Amino acid sequence: MTSYRTTPTLRDLAVFTGRPQHRNFCRMAEMLPSRTMAPSSRPSALPEGEPSGLPPTYRFEGTTRSTRAFLSDTDTAALLVLVDGRVRHEHYALTGGPDVPWMSMSVAKSFVSALVGIALDEGHIPSLDAAVSDFVPVRPGSAYDGVCVRDVLRMSSGARWTEEYSDPRSEVFRLVQESESGGSLAEFVASMERAYEPGTVCRYNSADTVVLGLLVSRATGRGLADYMREKLCEPLGMVSPGHWLVDSRGIELAYYGLNLTARDYARLGELYRNGGVWQGIRVLPAQWVTDSVTVGAPHCEPGRVLGQGPLGYGYQWWIPEGDRGEFSAIGVYNQYVYVDPAGATTIVKLSANRTFGTSPDEATNRERETLTLLRAIAAHHT
Repeated sequence: MTSYRTTPTLRDLAVFTGRPQHRNFCRMAEMLPSRTMAPSSRPSALPEGEPSGLPPTYRFEGTTRSTRAFLSDTDTAALLVLVDGRVRHEHYALTGGPDVPWMSMSVAKSFVSALVGIALDEGHIPSLDAAVSDFVPVRPGSAYDGVCVRDVLRMSSGARWTEEYSDPRSEVFRLVQESESGGSLAEFVASMERAYEPGTVCRYNSADTVVLGLLVSRATGRGLADYMREKLCEPLGMVSPGHWLVDSRGIELAYYGLNLTARDYARLGELYRNGGVWQGIRVLPAQWVTDSVTVGAPHCEPGRVLGQGPLGYGYQWWIPEGDRGEFSAIGVYNQYVYVDPAGATTIVKLSANRTFGTSPDEATNRERETLTLLRAIAAHHT
């Protein structure tokens, strides 16, 4: 089912300006054009474990900080902690709630990656060495012409891009404007320019995920929401309806438009933590999961991804530095699906950090600090 509304737009909501967003992020599918995914025909509740609290403090940049204060300061609407697949801690605030779908922002990218893996396994995509331009029409000599699927998955397409939320002249703002003004996302990416040789530089680029979404749709002959409904919502036993925001042409906004509840977001983390198996049923190939959450090229290693500090990159998943094997889906405004396989822990944080994007600095965006806190929570439960 698709619902279309003409107002407001993301620009009307004044994102990245310091304006509070918690009253918006809980109802984006009501406010913007969207496509609904029904819950599973066999919904399964997450099992409950022994309730456990959070560490009262954590250490960041040489100081001891309050967990409660940080969750409040970053407008945290949901915090969900699973250990060994069981719910150990669950907290909601502001406009969040167990049945409230929340705007995922770039957490959506990791779901798109899973759908690429399924389409590959089913033979819709012949190989990760195949060119995305075999499926997605682009102009000859433009950014994505001849670029292989693997390089796009790794944010290594080489396309010219600036993902700077505090700069209204950046490409990411142009992408949002295109999706809301009657333009076509397909036409937008078809004419992008190349800045680097593909497969040599990892630079975070939401247009890469737009291309992956178009790839899945064109390779399978199905819309992204329809494909996800069958391949993820159904087998993972999702309990609540999900929603994909769509552009003015009805194409799912692959790079940020997914809306789910905290518990349903956690299912993807648990699926990857368990190597692609959910309740004894294989949903994703084991090798796909391994390759997705492992740094597979030198230019994707932590410290070498442009502008991302101690984070490396897999197939649309972030890889923190260290040897614990952690990985995370991360979205702006502090959305996280963080997985620590060594501690058998999955944590979902849904937020509306009002200062996010008002500057490019950690002091407003709080991304490194969030990861530090999530690590502390995982350690507290193991």
